[in-house]
Amino acid sequence: MSTITVSMPSELLAEIDDLVEEHDYSGRSEVVRNAGRKLLAEFRHRDLEGRQLACVVTVLYPYNSGDIESGLHDIRHDHTDLIASNTHNCLGGDQGCIETFVLECDLEALSTFVRDIEATGEQLEVDYSVYPVDEIGKTVLSSS
Repeated sequence: MSTITVSMPSELLAEIDDLVEEHDYSGRSEVVRNAGRKLLAEFRHRDLEGRQLACVVTVLYPYNSGDIESGLHDIRHDHTDLIASNTHNCLGGDQGCIETFVLECDLEALSTFVRDIEATGEQLEVDYSVYPVDEIGKTVLSSS
C-alpha cells in the first residue's frame, strides 16, 4: 500500500481523531481511505454518466465569511447556465449561512460545480443530492 502526506487544518484532524475513537476505526488512514472511496463512488456512477440530472447542492458556512460569500458570488456568475435556483438563508441569527443551489446538468458539470464550491474555503460544508431527470416520477428517489 502506498503512503501519502496530506495537509489539513488542525480542527479537521481533531475531528478525524474523534471519529477514529468513537467509531472504532483502526486509525486515521482507514477514515481517509473510506472518505476517498465514498467520494470516488459518488462521482463514478456509471448509470448517471451522460444523463440529465436534477441536483440540489447545499453549502453551510459561518456567518460573515466574506471570502466564502465572494467565492459563491463568482460561482453563481460562472455557472449561470447550470443554476435553476439559488437561495440564501441565515441560520440562528448570526450563527451561519446556508446556500441552496438547484442545478440542471450532467455528472461532469456537477463535479466541477462542487469542486469549485469546495475551493472557496475550508470553513464550509457541502452536500448534494442527485436525481436522474428521466426517473422522476417512476420510482422513489434516494439521495447520496
